Amino acid sequence: MKYIDEFRNVDITQKLIEKINEKFQGENNNKFINIMEVCGTHTMSIYKNGIDKLLPKNINLLSGPGCPVCVTDISYIDTAIDLSKNINNIICTFSDMIRVPGSKSTLEKERSKGGNIINIYSPLDCIDIASKNKDKEVIFLGIGFETTIPVVGLTIKKAFNYEISNFSVYSSFKTMPKVMEKIILDENININGFICPGHVGSIIGNQPFHKLAKDYNLPMVMSGFEHMDIVYAIYRLCEMIENKEFKCENEYKRIVKEEGNKKTLNLMKEVFEISSSNWRGLGTIENTGLKINSKYINFDTKHKFNLKEKKTQISSQCLCAEILKGIKKPKDCKLFKTKCSPKNPMGACMVSREGTCANFYKYE
Repeated sequence: MKYIDEFRNVDITQKLIEKINEKFQGENNNKFINIMEVCGTHTMSIYKNGIDKLLPKNINLLSGPGCPVCVTDISYIDTAIDLSKNINNIICTFSDMIRVPGSKSTLEKERSKGGNIINIYSPLDCIDIASKNKDKEVIFLGIGFETTIPVVGLTIKKAFNYEISNFSVYSSFKTMPKVMEKIILDENININGFICPGHVGSIIGNQPFHKLAKDYNLPMVMSGFEHMDIVYAIYRLCEMIENKEFKCENEYKRIVKEEGNKKTLNLMKEVFEISSSNWRGLGTIENTGLKINSKYINFDTKHKFNLKEKKTQISSQCLCAEILKGIKKPKDCKLFKTKCSPKNPMGACMVSREGTCANFYKYE
């Protein structure tokens, strides 16, 4: 199949659901199967289409750290808020970040107090903003996974070539395969298979996930985002778990190539280098981030202003950390639907449209 409508075929999806229930339901298979998705778009599709409700009770879908806003550490948010209070700064960010709560405020609240905070659709918009505001420092809040990083790299290259000196990136970039390894090795989390992130796969390819599957004897499927994509990925994972097939099967070949997007990977390699990264709920993990390299270091906000991040902790009442690791579900949190809602979010998982709590609230 090669056309998108084919992957939205309800009849085929229903037949797959029936096969899963027939072959893998508890009466025939008493083993619990824990399957984790690590992409916020998969999380949205699962809840929106009610896929979790159509599966046998012994198949448990878990949402991992796949939402870029959700995994951004609270210390980063607090530091971004401090940057927004400087009248010489213009903060540029994607809209989801505006409402993420820090320890005492949000960027949205600071904007209402007069902070110069702008929602943008692309990091490239910062070039124009910086050109028109040469008396201000334009700071882009650079968060996200391999899908977002390339366009930020392109923006930095353009700023370098155009000799724009009043632009920098406050970066907290994340990379996916190593954090999946961290989850696999966590004794508190029992994962039997992964639905791998198609968006990330479109950049880095299927090979890093295939290696991870073989190294840890864990079935994985690279999946697209239509309901049939996800249901078929679950069906294949159940088969692979049963047959002890340890690989990452690429079921998103219409987008994901084994070797990835070489041109984009070369761009990332030119501008960034591997680093540790601080993940909300998971802490600092080695080799799970990218930082701006020495050639482009003058576009790194941390370096440019000798920036020191505040060290703050998430409220002990908020279960974002456990939810991001798949240990807890949103309904297990005492704040869910009481003090925490989309209108009054207490944690990042309730803010982002890709957040587990936000989707659970909307569709459950």
